[in-house]
Amino acid sequence: MCRILGVSRAQYYRYRSPKPSKRRAEDEDLKQRILRIFAEFKQRYGVMKIHHELNLELQPLQRRCSPRRISRLMKELDIHSVTVNKWKAASASKTKVEQRPNLLKQDFSTTGLNQKWTADMTYIQTKRNG
Repeated sequence: MCRILGVSRAQYYRYRSPKPSKRRAEDEDLKQRILRIFAEFKQRYGVMKIHHELNLELQPLQRRCSPRRISRLMKELDIHSVTVNKWKAASASKTKVEQRPNLLKQDFSTTGLNQKWTADMTYIQTKRNG
């Protein structure tokens, strides 16, 4: 039958009962470790931080793993780190400052130093500027 199919006996039996290769078995082990590290750090760690943590784990076993391999495995697992955009203050040229009425009748005129104080709260993020 092997002659008719044009394959060797070894290929036929390898096809009939496939065993995972050493590399594939290592990948499955690494996937489990990556998922555990990813969950342990609340899905915030990316490839490089997972690479660092994973190599710390693998060091006693005298094994190493490259960032590229971790990246490939993370793509296979369809996981990626959670990223949050940093808040940036809106520039004056993009937004128009709205003039509001002085409801508190604030009087900031003084006759000397350190008589009246104000607080600058323009750094607080709101829905309008964020």
